[in-house]
Amino acid sequence: MARAPVLAAGGIVLRQTRPPLIAVVRLRKGEWVLPKGKLDDGETPRDAAMREVWEETGHDVSVHEFLGTLAYDLGGRSKIVHYWRMETSSGPIRELTNDVRAVDWLPLEAAVERLSREHERAFLANVGPLALQSAALAKRSQETRRSEETRQEARVAAQVKRRRRRTVAPKPSPAIAPSIAPLPDVAVPAIEPVQPAFAQHEAIGRGPSDLWAMPDTAQTAAETAAADSMPADRASRDPVPFVQGAATEQQQSPRVDLLQRVRAWLRRAA
Repeated sequence: MARAPVLAAGGIVLRQTRPPLIAVVRLRKGEWVLPKGKLDDGETPRDAAMREVWEETGHDVSVHEFLGTLAYDLGGRSKIVHYWRMETSSGPIRELTNDVRAVDWLPLEAAVERLSREHERAFLANVGPLALQSAALAKRSQETRRSEETRQEARVAAQVKRRRRRTVAPKPSPAIAPSIAPLPDVAVPAIEPVQPAFAQHEAIGRGPSDLWAMPDTAQTAAETAAADSMPADRASRDPVPFVQGAATEQQQSPRVDLLQRVRAWLRRAA
């Protein structure tokens, strides 16, 4: 009864340098092999490949496309190994497992020559170029994507900048005073003040003093008759006192002046 084959998984581990390097490990027996190992119970081949590579190389790796399966006879029992392309970008993060003594990073042709087993050399010689090509395409695609993202970010930043420029209110321009032509010199005629025209001896207003100074008609007639009978020489000798209520002594009308003289004479006669 044939025994069930041994299932294992491993990886073609690349380090992105110029030229790219491939990891090969040295076992305790002294053989140089590709990193690989058996599956644990309930473990998928992909998970087992990542775990075994991490244990035998000491590097954290990222798993990419599936490269192929290598089947060979090992001590009367078939062994099937699934390989994935893997990459690492950092140094070792753990110590190597007890079954591995050393790890070496070599270009593709040197790695093929370093391998101890014929079937592994044939497998790496066939899938190695595919792994390198896939890694180069992935790198260019990643660079293109990053470049496109950078351009997109630049376009978005430019659009935001243009929008900010549109929303910013423009600064008001300085006010420019309009140029006004000077008015021509025009001769303005001089305006003389208008003086009120009054009669030479006209009394202004009728205040209380004017009413006091103006007697009634009967009294005025009697005083006039008495003045006519008074000797001319006496009337000329008697001084004329100042009568309250007159505007001025010399600027009264002749009638008012005569009344004042009559009143003064009557006071002295009394």
